Amino acid sequence: MKGITCHLLRLVPLILIVVAIWLAFHFGLNKYLSFEAIKTHQYILITWIDTHYILSVLFFMLAYIVVVALSIPGAVFLTMTAGFLFGSLLGTVYVVISATIGATCIFLIVQFSIGQWLAKKNGTWVAKMQDGFQENALQYLLFLRLVPLFPFPIVNIVPGILNIKKSTYVMGTFFGIMPGSFVYAWLGHGLEHAFSTGIAPDLSIIFEPPIFGPLLGLAGLSLIPIVYKWLRRKRYGK
Repeated sequence: MKGITCHLLRLVPLILIVVAIWLAFHFGLNKYLSFEAIKTHQYILITWIDTHYILSVLFFMLAYIVVVALSIPGAVFLTMTAGFLFGSLLGTVYVVISATIGATCIFLIVQFSIGQWLAKKNGTWVAKMQDGFQENALQYLLFLRLVPLFPFPIVNIVPGILNIKKSTYVMGTFFGIMPGSFVYAWLGHGLEHAFSTGIAPDLSIIFEPPIFGPLLGLAGLSLIPIVYKWLRRKRYGK
């Protein structure tokens, strides 16, 4: 009975997150994460930054953390906003730090609520996946972060279920999202021209060969240690 109560208490943070996500969609907060929303409020944002730069940065980062932690679609528009308001480089820095914090928040909640409990269930298929993933967790996570084909919210949650180390998760997230964040921040840096023409930027630019190719290359490099271990085991049996 005590064990059941303890596990139910562990679910409280996860339930609160689910409720917060429902409230965010219920009040339509995701509607503010769009090209039109940025265009409509651009002058207010620029004026606020000119007069309250530090507060603007802190507020932006807090908003980004909340959006990522609640898995609200449209974080890419916040990344573009960062590039538009703060420049490609600084925008990328603010985004990477904020996204890592937000992703770590949801990771810790999932790990606390579900991951640790599943880790004790040695007979489950999830527990077996945990063992396999944890052996090369950093490499797998870097690959998932670098390749823009995997939904960011899903990659935030799955490592929590697989119960990987917190330090590994933070490192893999921080460095893994850098390239993609820079691409969208750089795209956002040119939003002024897009606003003047009324043509929304092409978000699929990240899949263009000159950009997608290097990302795949980096992702491939992250898997080299795994391939090396596999070849070594196959040859030497260890």
